[in-house]
Amino acid sequence: MKQQARKVGMAPPSPRELLDFRGKRVLVTGAGSGLGGGIALRFAEAGASVAVHYRTSKGGARGLVARIEKLKRKAVAIQADVSRAGDVAKLVERAVKALGGLDVLVNNAGSYPASPLVEMRETEWDSVIADNLRSVHLCTQAAARHMMKNRGGAIINIASIEAENSAPGHSHYNAAKAGVLMYTRTAALELGQHGIRVNAVSPGLIWREGIEQAWPEGVEAYLRAVPLGRLGHPDDVADACLFLASPAARWITGANLLVDGGVMTHRIF
Repeated sequence: MKQQARKVGMAPPSPRELLDFRGKRVLVTGAGSGLGGGIALRFAEAGASVAVHYRTSKGGARGLVARIEKLKRKAVAIQADVSRAGDVAKLVERAVKALGGLDVLVNNAGSYPASPLVEMRETEWDSVIADNLRSVHLCTQAAARHMMKNRGGAIINIASIEAENSAPGHSHYNAAKAGVLMYTRTAALELGQHGIRVNAVSPGLIWREGIEQAWPEGVEAYLRAVPLGRLGHPDDVADACLFLASPAARWITGANLLVDGGVMTHRIF
């Protein structure tokens, strides 16, 4: 096995090198605020240059770029509607040009409205599927075309525990995130021959400013169920993304990593 690893250039990096992203170029979608911003910042802290995508959160994206630049890392904010193919093509093109290439894509952008199934309008369904599933396909497709030229890359799709745990009012969101999981597996199957790994991260309930006031019953229910006794934080998910994008996960593709404090282990009976 050692002879084979040396022969194909696959000798493992040292442990201290595993999460070193210096020289790597990363695009994070939906990074103008919240979870996406936390992921983008964490990659920058690990040494990466980062393209910060946003759709409407221009101020947040520019603020994050300023924070990253204080770390002496390159960063750029790019606006796009990632449910539109033309916008996505320009987004990836601008990210590649600004950063000098693209090694990692994190598909984080999405929307999270609630609507009862029998009252849901067709436009509501279409919008959520576009924001949470079509966007993953379009961004993966555009990024993969570039990564194929360089014979490698890592793509991480932010799914949700709701892909496997239904929630009332979220039939469109649940369906989209379940689609993301199967899309991840299929993309891993097709892109592996090009040295591109594709994995998913499924977060549980992530803390944000004011969530306890906005959704007290949801927070209380989660805290009752979660074995580790707290809500998640953006850095909890970000560190999972670092792992999956790093050489530490070099033989992992098509996987879904639950980052939920163990809530999906909760007993039904």
